[in-house]
Amino acid sequence: MAGRRIALGNNKGGVGKTGAVVNLAASLAEAGRRVLVVDMDPQANASRRLGRPYRPENPTVTVSEVIRSGETGTAADAIVPCGWDGIYALRIDVIPSRFDLENRISEAAATGAKRRLTRALEGVDDRYDVTLIDCPPSLGHLTQLALSAADWGLALVEPEYDGVEGATRFRDFMADPETLADVGNDHLRFLAAVPSKVDARLGGHTHHLSTLPAIFGPDLVWEPLPQRSVIKDAADEALPLSALGSRAAEARAAYDATALRLWKEISA
Repeated sequence: MAGRRIALGNNKGGVGKTGAVVNLAASLAEAGRRVLVVDMDPQANASRRLGRPYRPENPTVTVSEVIRSGETGTAADAIVPCGWDGIYALRIDVIPSRFDLENRISEAAATGAKRRLTRALEGVDDRYDVTLIDCPPSLGHLTQLALSAADWGLALVEPEYDGVEGATRFRDFMADPETLADVGNDHLRFLAAVPSKVDARLGGHTHHLSTLPAIFGPDLVWEPLPQRSVIKDAADEALPLSALGSRAAEARAAYDATALRLWKEISA
């Protein structure tokens, strides 16, 4: 795979990052792309929303075991089809997470630890058009594993002070030469800032949206993803937006537009 691994992140939680991963995967699948979702968040919300929650009574290999091994190509052992029906099951695969992924943080000082996900994915995601990596809301070891493996970093930006600050830290973190050297990935690039969970009725959101072009650059701020109850409903029910009918049309259109732009940018 050349240039099509995207790590989605923010140094703050609750900004719509996992929702973006899940719904962009759905939009890309609907457009005919094959997508691999790597859940690097111990909360495992992307895994659950894609119909692949970890169940102790039926244990399966997760990203935690993949990283603990760190051997070349071992990510293949953890790939499972998306739990949704239809084209999603055919075009979206998942490397699920579970809560014990946090145990990998204690291994951060081990030699070569930051490259474990990179080695595990080697030769594994070549058959996918896009790999989306859901980062935890931090800049610690798990996010560094994701950034070591990624070609691009995409920041989700809730248009509130803390959300903007968290996205800025995520952007700056991957722009630091020392960070790139530390994670062993000098080709990592910042792709864009995507405003998320945007409520146009809120003056604060309107204000912060207006500041983003100066912070990230006018060409690097994409169209916003709206805050809509139907998005939360789909997440709660672990369903694609398409399953919620016409009331999800606006939200689907927003994710479709972002997925199209993402594909164009990484395919250029």
